Amino acid sequence: MAIVLGPNQYGKAENRLVTVTRDGAVHTVRDFTVGTSLRGDLADTHLTGDNAKVPATDTQKNTVYAFAKEAPVGEIEDFALRLGRHFVSTQEAINGALILVDEHSWQRIEGHDHAFVAGGDEKRTTAVTVEGSRAWVVSGLRDLAVLKSTGSEFHGYPRDRYTTLPETADRVLATTVTARWRYQGTGIDWAASFAEIRAVLLRTFADKHSLSLQQTLYAMGEAVLKARPEVAEVRLSLPNRHHFEVDLSPFGLENHNEVFCAADRPYGLIEGSVLRDDAEDAGSSWLTLPTF
Repeated sequence: MAIVLGPNQYGKAENRLVTVTRDGAVHTVRDFTVGTSLRGDLADTHLTGDNAKVPATDTQKNTVYAFAKEAPVGEIEDFALRLGRHFVSTQEAINGALILVDEHSWQRIEGHDHAFVAGGDEKRTTAVTVEGSRAWVVSGLRDLAVLKSTGSEFHGYPRDRYTTLPETADRVLATTVTARWRYQGTGIDWAASFAEIRAVLLRTFADKHSLSLQQTLYAMGEAVLKARPEVAEVRLSLPNRHHFEVDLSPFGLENHNEVFCAADRPYGLIEGSVLRDDAEDAGSSWLTLPTF
């Protein structure tokens, strides 16, 4: 039996980058978390400790900050493409790069030119893989909290002696959306595409009368693919943020779907993908990411 080195990569995770653009007294703040991972002819460092082909992770970190100064960050997809192509084209031993970027929202406080308030937990994300002359872009969002107070049911499921959940024809449906979508190509208006996909996800969640969160998931992914031809596949992770109707009968009160206990855990976790059956090859951009 032989023991061999399997697939591997290394890099600098969670580089925190903040840029301030000054247009006179009016400032714009942008806030990012950037991760870099490199792949290639790296067997020597694993097997013998020879680091001759290993660009230091500190160098990768410095490159992120230098690139942010040398040119505007712009759309996070373009920034990730620039970084990935740089590492692959300038390091002889490196033939692949995975660049992860999250953007955290800050909004200018009304009436003030250079004071800001955080825009909530939602993050815009991208994961760009560069292999040789090819590149794949997977963008998305995380921590998008949504809720609707009606228009959701759940019934007809199997019951056994461990089942205590009552069926319902009217429930609160709440989730925190993680969505990733795989683009076909790179010549895309990233900002316009992101804005429209986000709007489609929200509109479908709101409009679709839900018989299950699984049904809602499929409807959201299907709507994105119908609306945006540049997208090949959508993956969604939807935790079911349960809202349980509180029994107020001990206090002589009736509760008609008005008072709930919001439980943060445990929670149902609904995950799945919706894709075009003729979508182009995903390369490793999809395979190297967590499933959801």
